[in-house]
Amino acid sequence: MSDSLTANLDFEKNIIEVEDRIKHLQQLGNNDNLNFDSEITRLQTKLERLLKSTYSKLTPWQKTQVARHPDRPHTIDYINGLITDFTMLSGDRAFADDNALIGGIGRFCGQSIVVMGQEKGHDLDTRMKHNFGMAKPEGYRKAQRLMDLADRFNLPVLTFVDTSGAFPGVDAEERGQAQAIASSIERCLNLKVPMISTVIGEGGSGGAIAIATANRILMLEHAIYSVISPEGCASILWRSPDKVKEATEALHLTAQDLRKFGIIDEIIAEPIGGAHRNHAETINHAKEVILRHLQELLSFSGEELKKKRTEKFMKMGRKFAKSE
Repeated sequence: MSDSLTANLDFEKNIIEVEDRIKHLQQLGNNDNLNFDSEITRLQTKLERLLKSTYSKLTPWQKTQVARHPDRPHTIDYINGLITDFTMLSGDRAFADDNALIGGIGRFCGQSIVVMGQEKGHDLDTRMKHNFGMAKPEGYRKAQRLMDLADRFNLPVLTFVDTSGAFPGVDAEERGQAQAIASSIERCLNLKVPMISTVIGEGGSGGAIAIATANRILMLEHAIYSVISPEGCASILWRSPDKVKEATEALHLTAQDLRKFGIIDEIIAEPIGGAHRNHAETINHAKEVILRHLQELLSFSGEELKKKRTEKFMKMGRKFAKSE
């Protein structure tokens, strides 16, 4: 978990107060050899009730805040928790290595795979190193190189999506950001191996879909996935940052809305109070769901996987074109 970037969410004020009270009593008990077990048990019951009540009725903006929480497990946590014999692969063989997108080869439940995802970092130093999860063209060219490797050796591809979007800087545009994203999407569509993408935090714009044009798209319960950030939407449509809450409503960016629209295939349950409160449980839930989908996809041939993936996205296009 992060240290200097730990964030308290504004709607969690009562929850934080109870958590702090529990920690205080536990410390008193340990330091002074006093017994506060009954009071701690009462507070823990109250805490669980508050968490269930609060997290069962989050607004889209509150879900956005949870999705961005710095203590949520990030791509590196999923790789460490799910992938054995992991070997990091670096560089795009054209310009540089992009630390915003990490990936390599390893084993998932005994199955050899290629894995990649955006990494935001857990503290200020690692966030700077990974550019806050915003990849440049070399990051998406690295993704294409990894997908080429997967196709060559018949390895399924697992991706973990967690980015506010591709890096918008001048240097990225000069090196062909749009072309790199488009080529990455095209490479996803042409894969002849199973591809499963999991949105673990933010899924922002083309920066997300560049590695999420998959056979199966999964989302954490409190993750978000959208064509643009709420702030970007508010600045374009309302020309005011004060309209960010209205923007989250209009974008329908929650996992629940996207499942209803058929954009994603399954929602992965988070622990009570969000993924940031229990990394191990979150990662274990993800493991169970990803494994089930992978086992289903492994029964299809390469051509079938490619056809089904293309049809999946063509169907979305036709569906929403008719609704215009």
